[in-house]
Amino acid sequence: MERFQELREAAKLNIRKADHMISVTYPLVKDTKLLLAVMENIFLGLTNTMSSLLYYEFLFKKIPRFQDNFDSKFNIFRARCTRRHKIDESYVELIQEVKNTVKQHKKSPVEFVRNDKFVICDNDYNMKAISVDEVKSHISKAKLFIEEIHNITSKNEGLFR
Repeated sequence: MERFQELREAAKLNIRKADHMISVTYPLVKDTKLLLAVMENIFLGLTNTMSSLLYYEFLFKKIPRFQDNFDSKFNIFRARCTRRHKIDESYVELIQEVKNTVKQHKKSPVEFVRNDKFVICDNDYNMKAISVDEVKSHISKAKLFIEEIHNITSKNEGLFR
């Protein structure tokens, strides 16, 4: 199995985990901190999907070699792949938003639960609240993104069997 296929399957698994956590686990335990784990799985799913397309493009020599870090991959994805494949800019914004939320959580000194929302504060007490509806929206949009990239990367699937 090629690298892009492995990443594509990993992305689907991450989004399935996130979907299961928000639709089955969260209603059972009612622990708002679970939203962070869901956001991290969404981020992994989006990142793996983006990487899948990049490795696919690299395999067909449409993009140059890239470093295996998020910033490098994201910049090449945004600059080269979105225009070529007519990928909606909202997916790029989704990736940035989810990444910023996960990154903000890792740096945050204070976090708390308020009104069924998980609130993350930075050192200046700028707050970012994560709600269940927001997470569900991210999951549904991530599923569409994964499906779109799957359609692109499966065009030449017969070459890799």
